[in-house]
Amino acid sequence: MRRPLVAGNWKMNGSIESVRELLEGLKAGAGEVKNAEMAVCPPAVFMPQVQEQLSGSVIAWGGQDLSVEASGAFTGEIAASMLNDFACKYVIVGHSERRTYHGESDELVAKKYAAARAAGLVPILCIGETLEEREQGITEDVCARQLNAVIELEGVEALAGGVVAYEPVWAIGTGKTATPEQAQDVHAFIRGQVAGKSGEVAEGLRILYGGSMKPDNAKELIGKPDIDGGLIGGASLKAADFLGICTAAN
Repeated sequence: MRRPLVAGNWKMNGSIESVRELLEGLKAGAGEVKNAEMAVCPPAVFMPQVQEQLSGSVIAWGGQDLSVEASGAFTGEIAASMLNDFACKYVIVGHSERRTYHGESDELVAKKYAAARAAGLVPILCIGETLEEREQGITEDVCARQLNAVIELEGVEALAGGVVAYEPVWAIGTGKTATPEQAQDVHAFIRGQVAGKSGEVAEGLRILYGGSMKPDNAKELIGKPDIDGGLIGGASLKAADFLGICTAAN
C-alpha cells in the first residue's frame, strides 16, 4: 500500500514572518491528517527556520533543487550535503521551471537525481508536457523521455528510492487543472513504463500530481488508483488550503 505524499513547493515566496505563521498553522492542523505524509520545500534561506520550527513534528521538509557538484566554485548552487546539514528528507529535481528558465536538460536532471540519492535524500522527479506538446499528442513521449533519462543513468531500481511528480506544464500556476481522468491516464502510463522494467518498483513507486491542485479538487484527483498525492504550488502557501489537500488524502 503506497502512503500518499503531499509536498508543498513554496517556490520563491515567503518572509520570516509569513513562514513562521504558515508553519505554526500546519503544525496545528497536522493532527487531522491521518494517512498522508506531509512535506514542505521552502526557499533555501528559510531552511534553518523550517528545521527549527518543524523538528519533532510529523511534517518533513526538503530542498527545491540541488547541485550535481559536492562543493567548489559554483556560485549560487546548493550541495546535497548542505541540505543534509539541515535534516532535509526530500529534494525536488527537474521542476519545469528549472527546465524552462534555467535550461536544465533531461541528462542534468538525471544526474541531480543520482546526486540526491547518493547523499541519502529522496528526490522528487518532476516530469510533464507543455500545452504545445499535449496538443501535438506527444504527452507520453515527453514523459517517457524524461523518466528514461533517470532509468538509463541509474537503472530502474533507482526509482525505488525516489518519488515521481507528473506536472503538466500548462496546469502549473495557471488555474487550469488536468481532469482526474487525464491525470490518471498519464499516471497509469508512467507506472506502466516502470512496470515494463520492474513490476515491484512500479507497484511501490509514489507518483504525485502537480498542477493547480486545490482542496476542492484534491479528493477526486488523489482518489484515482495511480495518483499517490500531490506536489502543491500556490495552495501550499496557505495553511488551510494545504491542510485541506492533505486531509483529502485521508
